Amino acid sequence: MDRAAPKFTTLGCRLNAYETEAMKELAAAHGVGDAVIVNTCAVTQEAVRKARQEIRRLRRENPTARVIVTGCAAQTDPDSFAAMAEVDHVIGNAEKMQPATWRGLAPDLIGQTEPVQVDDIMSVTETAGHLIDGFGTRSRAYVQIQNGCDHRCTFCIIPFGRGNSRSVPAGVAVDQIRRLVERGYNEVVLTGVDLTSWGQDLPGEPRLGDLVMRILKLVPDLPRLRISSIDSIEADENLMRAIAEEPRLMPHLHLSLQAGDDMILKRMKRRHLRDDAIRFCEEARALRPDITFGADIIAGFPTETEVMFENSLKLVEDCGLTWLHVFPYSPRPGTPAARMPQVHGTAIKNRAARLRAAGTEAVAKHLTAQVGQDHAVLMESPTLGRTAQFAEVTFTAPQPEGQIVSTRIASHDGNRLIAA
Repeated sequence: MDRAAPKFTTLGCRLNAYETEAMKELAAAHGVGDAVIVNTCAVTQEAVRKARQEIRRLRRENPTARVIVTGCAAQTDPDSFAAMAEVDHVIGNAEKMQPATWRGLAPDLIGQTEPVQVDDIMSVTETAGHLIDGFGTRSRAYVQIQNGCDHRCTFCIIPFGRGNSRSVPAGVAVDQIRRLVERGYNEVVLTGVDLTSWGQDLPGEPRLGDLVMRILKLVPDLPRLRISSIDSIEADENLMRAIAEEPRLMPHLHLSLQAGDDMILKRMKRRHLRDDAIRFCEEARALRPDITFGADIIAGFPTETEVMFENSLKLVEDCGLTWLHVFPYSPRPGTPAARMPQVHGTAIKNRAARLRAAGTEAVAKHLTAQVGQDHAVLMESPTLGRTAQFAEVTFTAPQPEGQIVSTRIASHDGNRLIAA
């Protein structure tokens, strides 16, 4: 392995992917070479299992490299990863963003660095705006504006991996987005753990909608601004105003809904009820008729009966959801839900399959409605792009990557739109 080019593997969310890009720059700046870095996810037990599996695979493929494990799974359970024979170093979510950590991992300091560097994530009070010039494609860049979460949903381990909510100051975010636009990016996605909590720890307690309006005003050359995921119950007045009045804010919102039954929502310790979710979708659609919604929904949460599950299933139609992220429930040790009466695994699997089937049907319905319509498509590759509503579009003839092209939709294949 080239000592100047450590290998990174990212598991989990877009925020993890963003932070991997920051770590690449930190590792390069401090000469960390012959190493494999695994940025783990802890959202489910399956995610942790996959992390261990990936670590073992990478060790087999890189027998002489140092294996460094970080991310949410490393933060929440550092001892178990340190106990793996394949692992040389475990570093926490706060430590992975600190230059001093990577200086200590440089080759000339091998043997002098503590193998486990994981401090109390709850003591972290600030999130730096890591100045990453974009990643993933040449068309879309992700900007971290927030980290951590102050809420304690009963199923979720993430606050213990990410800490309490911290916001990147608006000026830092605006400056970064301006840089990205100057580099040619046509779309910026705001990302974080709990985006609608942005600003609550900043002077004056601004809201996410305030930041969105400020970005659109101060970066007039930005063609597209997208929000990665929100908690709909915390949507503020300016965010709704932006949805209604700002065509450069993309008409696609991914909602953290989790369930459609009031009793399950209460046992999850969510902050909304079923009718709140439906009302938000109706209001947003009235403001922006072409808007589409994605949503996270958990199948088989503890104590969920068939009737309760049916309420979640019906939420797909009642909210007009299109893009579903379905999570079969798995208990996370240390969370209150893990101590609740569990649903049988077979029922969980069946319910997840039914939700996914409803999602497939919803996608097909949305794609069918686009046939014959004109769309502005941001090209992610010469033959693949996305509409403003985030539907994929395939092209027969190559298009300029990273550019926004206009096309009429000729048909679809059930998964993607097909350009004329």
